[in-house]
Amino acid sequence: RRVGTDGYQIRYQPTLKKVVNDKRASLDEERDTRPATLNLVKAEFERGRTVPMHYFPESGAEVADSPRLMIVVGDPTEGWSDELRARVADWTKTRGASPRLYPGALVWCFMKRGRELRNKVEEWLAWRRVKAEIDEGLLGGDFDRGDRTELVARVKEAEEAAKDGVWASYRFVAVADAQDEGGLKVIDLGAGHSGASETLCGRVLAALKAEGLLNESVGASYLERNWPTALKASGAWPLAGLRQSFLNGSLTRLLDPDAVLRRKIVEFVTRAELGLASGVRPDGTYDR
Repeated sequence: RRVGTDGYQIRYQPTLKKVVNDKRASLDEERDTRPATLNLVKAEFERGRTVPMHYFPESGAEVADSPRLMIVVGDPTEGWSDELRARVADWTKTRGASPRLYPGALVWCFMKRGRELRNKVEEWLAWRRVKAEIDEGLLGGDFDRGDRTELVARVKEAEEAAKDGVWASYRFVAVADAQDEGGLKVIDLGAGHSGASETLCGRVLAALKAEGLLNESVGASYLERNWPTALKASGAWPLAGLRQSFLNGSLTRLLDPDAVLRRKIVEFVTRAELGLASGVRPDGTYDR
């Protein structure tokens, strides 16, 4: 503000964009940007999820070894790379110092490399901070009603752009695959877009199903096609070994293998598609 030669005051009125840029430059990574990014990523993956989730592990020991399918979401500060792939392959095989019993139950989801998500979160935080200060009257005198109306729309647009940034950035899915030299099969989901008709959890599961890596259930014919060569002579597949094959990545993944097998084995026997026996005798027959 300055006084002109004629005595009138000339007032400088900053544009909204200039104020937003100033607020963005003042953001602190650890105090502002990172917590907001973690909360946003978690909120997007939680929306409509249908399987257990684990967020932002710093080591493989943090991730449970459970037979139920679980999506593990990587930290948004680390993009997918060869170094990260090798680390995830190790986390898939072991939990701390112990071998995992259920490596096939883990579905890893990681970001692509780059600053796209961070930039969008910073933009959102800056617009939100400017709106808060205007609402509190700290900047109210500098902006008219038209600016305030625009501000509400800009905050909403920035929030939606940040959500889209989560979908666009988290595009790499990795699961155990003994046939791959690195022990992992990696799927590139491609660019995604936030929408009410789809969820991030559903997007990951749909990609696994499209690759033939996940099914809702299995039939007797599937077991017959994948019967282990070493067990074909006897025609008997121990239930413990059958169960483990669904959990270590040898067979297709199931959302809840134990629940599916309990239900389907009864169906197989009832329909006389497969038999169930116990108490093996020396001659290869069974007590029951």
